Amino acid sequence: MTRSILLSRRSVLLLGTAGLVLPSRARAAPFREITWEDLIPPGVPYSEIIGEGELDQENDTWNPIFDENATKLNTGLEGETVKLPGYIIPLDVGADGVTSFVLVPYVGACIHVPPPPPNQLVFVTTQVPWPSDALWDAVWVSGRISTGLQSTEVAEIGYQIAAEKIELYQWLD
Repeated sequence: MTRSILLSRRSVLLLGTAGLVLPSRARAAPFREITWEDLIPPGVPYSEIIGEGELDQENDTWNPIFDENATKLNTGLEGETVKLPGYIIPLDVGADGVTSFVLVPYVGACIHVPPPPPNQLVFVTTQVPWPSDALWDAVWVSGRISTGLQSTEVAEIGYQIAAEKIELYQWLD
């Protein structure tokens, strides 16, 4: 009888240890590469997320008008660990670099042209600042993605990533 109690305690201890180890292994899983098209919900054509717009003559800017398709988000990505390429539009810049930014699909988005629709913008935060001298380079951002509209001084944004890794995008020859 004592032996069966020891085995039961040992089994419980092993199961408890496995329960602690498995989630950390799940977090260490490789990031799934996604594209900007993956941010658009299935069944919504890209051509239908771009709306018309109007000129703000006072500020000399173009203000896009998006329909409801522009704010539809791919909720199937919620909580996924992903890797997405893009360009940085800095929001918080310190002496060590950028700690929060908007990841955009093409150079100059949100600066020289109207912002892309919300489901084509990702708000990124990072514990390790990205160097300020590399802001015009294409990057890969890897981390856990979440969905939800939020407004910033730059644009309305549909996704957020808490970056675990940011690296230069390597172009293939």
